[in-house]
Amino acid sequence: MDGERKLGDIGFGYRPRAAYACDPARSRGRFVDEVESPTRTPFQRDRDRIIHSTAFRRLKHKTQVFVAHEGDHFRTRLTHTIEVAQIARALARALRCDEDLAEAIALVHDFGHTPFGHTGEDALNDKMAAWGGFDHNAQSLRVVTRLERRYAEFDGLNLTWETLEGLVKHNGPLTDAEGKGLKGAVPQAILDYSQIHDLELDRFASLEAQCAAIADDIAYNTHDIDDGLRAGLLTLDMLDTVALPAGILRGVRERYPALDAVRTGHELMRRQITFFVEDVIATATANLGTFKPQSADEVRAANAAMVTFSDEMTVQEKELKAFLYRNMYRHPEVMRVRANADTIVRELFDAYFADPRAMPEGWREGLDRAEDRIKARAVSDFLAGMTDTYAIKEHRRLFDHTPDLV
Repeated sequence: MDGERKLGDIGFGYRPRAAYACDPARSRGRFVDEVESPTRTPFQRDRDRIIHSTAFRRLKHKTQVFVAHEGDHFRTRLTHTIEVAQIARALARALRCDEDLAEAIALVHDFGHTPFGHTGEDALNDKMAAWGGFDHNAQSLRVVTRLERRYAEFDGLNLTWETLEGLVKHNGPLTDAEGKGLKGAVPQAILDYSQIHDLELDRFASLEAQCAAIADDIAYNTHDIDDGLRAGLLTLDMLDTVALPAGILRGVRERYPALDAVRTGHELMRRQITFFVEDVIATATANLGTFKPQSADEVRAANAAMVTFSDEMTVQEKELKAFLYRNMYRHPEVMRVRANADTIVRELFDAYFADPRAMPEGWREGLDRAEDRIKARAVSDFLAGMTDTYAIKEHRRLFDHTPDLV
């Protein structure tokens, strides 16, 4: 791959933002008006509030793929989030967008994830089916607009409109122009918030949000291979059957024929990230040349995302995802742990719903007289905020036997 020829004239942070970037000086503001910081842009302030939040610290002990106590070197939601933010900044810088906004959206994008990864989300969604279900993206919005309680004048973090828009729509519009959900019903929490602070659910999000979204794909498509190799669920020979990693491995072996397997895996990881990033930059640059947006609002009004993989890379990325799904996410050992984690979440929900007094002060007040929908949402909020370790601890407190997750 001729990176210099393919990428062309990209940004390195030395020049001003492009016309299509979000300009912090023209932010649409916050739901609760505040005097802005004299030392930070609104997007920098958002990033700082996100990092200092309780929800951010909890990511340290939330599962990515492997439960945290299975090993010290596997990714958690926190390390995954940091990797996503690093890639999002790199993409935004190259495209001359606002790096701070891209970083803020990347850092906040997983706030709504439950303990035990998607297993916890699936369990909560099933338990909440009668009351609108559970969606981690909608839960992230609840965290930053209601559930964080740090400030004297408002609940949540009072983030800028642009960061909230990016959080909710980083994967694209949620509705058509008439308000009909494009991928099924839009979670009620998102609809309710957008009623009072219009997030324009029928339009695309900013380029910064698009950078964060594709950075998420790049990060987990790469670090999940690394964790799979470390866990012994994947081997380099298995990766030779998948086009993208196979091509990279050939190059590594040709250049370093005597390299050991561990370092070969690390070379694969860093080169794969580079391949993904350079492909996205080149493709987005071409898309911007076609659409020629002259403002962030013209990006939002476009009929397609602009920060994407090339057609060739899209095919290879889908093949890689399918490989990981078959050989890692559905591996019998991973499924055993997932089944036990599912039991923990379901039983905790049932216990708290039956007797809200089992929850700590600050969560249980008034729930013994509340409607079922209000009680269920409070239990869901409490459970979703748990770390893996706290969920296990709570289960041991409430039940005689807790399933083994090791």
